[in-house]
Amino acid sequence: MEAEFVPLWLKLAYAAFLAVMIPVYTLKAAAGVRNFLWFSDIALFGTALALWLESPLLASMMGVGVLLPEIVWNLSFLSWLVFRRGIPGIADYMLDPREHWYMRALSLFHVHMPLVLVWLIWRLGYDERALLAQTLLAWVVLPLTYAVTEPRFNINRAFGPGRQPQRRMHPLLYLGLLMLIGPLVIYVPGHFILRSLFGD
Repeated sequence: MEAEFVPLWLKLAYAAFLAVMIPVYTLKAAAGVRNFLWFSDIALFGTALALWLESPLLASMMGVGVLLPEIVWNLSFLSWLVFRRGIPGIADYMLDPREHWYMRALSLFHVHMPLVLVWLIWRLGYDERALLAQTLLAWVVLPLTYAVTEPRFNINRAFGPGRQPQRRMHPLLYLGLLMLIGPLVIYVPGHFILRSLFGD
């Protein structure tokens, strides 16, 4: 019998969280089910799958994809909590009284997910195929996001680098640049950091 690298209680706890989050986000998030196209939400699902399958590749992909953005989210959230200032459009909605408290509570997955991911990659090891696999995934998700979501939601920044859609260049040119620059700025550094920490 093979050793279990991930305890059953953690797998069940993660599954229970998703069982609550999925219907609530589907019904209450402004973008509805399309909200799950956010890379952070995809990473949440990917992390759950990595936990159950005990897959180094899946865990490594999710780490490469979101660990650096999640660090920025957490630093911004902490800054909003302590100083009432942070990076606009990153975590400021967590202190917005117009947001339902339960939506903000569920969004705290941005805090626990990167911790689980780091632990999981440490436990299972880093798979170097993650950089290519995550880049290919992004090249599917970004055009899909552009095709099925509305610019006002700007999911995955597919329409502009800030909260609002950009108007300086053709939207498809911007999307193409995002598909090239995003992996270079986020995935490549994440790959080298995780490889140096947890690689063979």
